[in-house]
Amino acid sequence: MEHTQWPELSFKSSKDTYETIHLWTQIIGKIKLALNPWINHSWHSTLKVTTNGLTSDPIFSEDKQLEIILNFLEHRLEIISSANEKKTFDLETLKVSSCYKKVLAYLEDIGIAIKINAVPNEIEGAIPFHDNHDGTYDTEAAINFHKAMLKVNQVFTQYRSEFMGKSSDVQFFWGSFDLAISRFSGRKAPQHPGGIPNLPDWVTREAYSHEVMNCGFWPGNESTPFAAFYSYIYPAPDGFKKAAIKPSTAYYDDNLGEFILKYEDVQKSENPSETLLEFLRSSYDHAAKLADWDIEKLQFKLEKK
Repeated sequence: MEHTQWPELSFKSSKDTYETIHLWTQIIGKIKLALNPWINHSWHSTLKVTTNGLTSDPIFSEDKQLEIILNFLEHRLEIISSANEKKTFDLETLKVSSCYKKVLAYLEDIGIAIKINAVPNEIEGAIPFHDNHDGTYDTEAAINFHKAMLKVNQVFTQYRSEFMGKSSDVQFFWGSFDLAISRFSGRKAPQHPGGIPNLPDWVTREAYSHEVMNCGFWPGNESTPFAAFYSYIYPAPDGFKKAAIKPSTAYYDDNLGEFILKYEDVQKSENPSETLLEFLRSSYDHAAKLADWDIEKLQFKLEKK
């Protein structure tokens, strides 16, 4: 059994906090999107899990570099520039609208005047940031969410290390509010149909321009009200959804088009990290075989000489 247990997560009791954090990450992500050069599959705009929360990683302006951090240990939003300009905001009192207005105003104060699309992406019926005066931040919910992401990030990084082909880093996508890792076969994929709410189809089509196996973690939403891991391949080969994925608690969700493993089943298992790795490896093995990926060529084995 692992020495440090994985935290319990409850979508029901934490959903308001998750929704608020989701919108804060969208504001940070859109700032990064506006300033950084485009990298394939929108990788230039993602956030990363850190020891104390989520970070934008470097954001480039004309004459300085920025970093924006959601610090879940000290419960504050932090902005720091390479010119040693610093600003913090208390997360417990920060609303969506005030986050939008205060962060952009501070950036303008330090010489970075930008505009971002104020409508959240990938959310149906989204309220523009400046009109959304809600904001809930429960410190325990945030701490447990962060602790879970630290655990998942470590397992996803192990999974990434086993692949030789093109692979993403472990990244936090602020649109879909999930921590994800992608593997690619190297072959082009058929054009994606698009249709994701408040997301231009050309962005979706570029993201799915090549055959890809995606695995991830998200804390839940109204239609799937529980934290879970997912795994899917695009395009999905015949027989994928009928594959016998391990562990036995994993199942295929026809509405999502993905294999699902509930976070609770991982968290309560004897060895959560191994249980999650089993899900990642099993779903990839089945998908890659069915899609005729060159598994042997794409597998990474470190040869020490």
